[in-house]
Amino acid sequence: MKIQIRYFASLREALGAQENLELPGPLTVAALRDHLVERGGRHADLLGGSRPVRCALNQTLADDTALVEDGAEVAFFPPVTGG
Repeated sequence: MKIQIRYFASLREALGAQENLELPGPLTVAALRDHLVERGGRHADLLGGSRPVRCALNQTLADDTALVEDGAEVAFFPPVTGG
């Protein structure tokens, strides 16, 4: 399956605006995040472990159990706090 991943805020600064991936699927958001972390480097630092990262799937907030299917747009961004 082919998907587009977009990064926002501090993730965008470190990883770039977007990337296109071809992966076996479908898979969950959690499995996609694990795949990205396994790349190592900045992906592991910014998306791994207990790092607070939010996700949107096709422009709708999604949790780790959401199913990512062919043609999906997945966005990762840090949580936002108001002030």
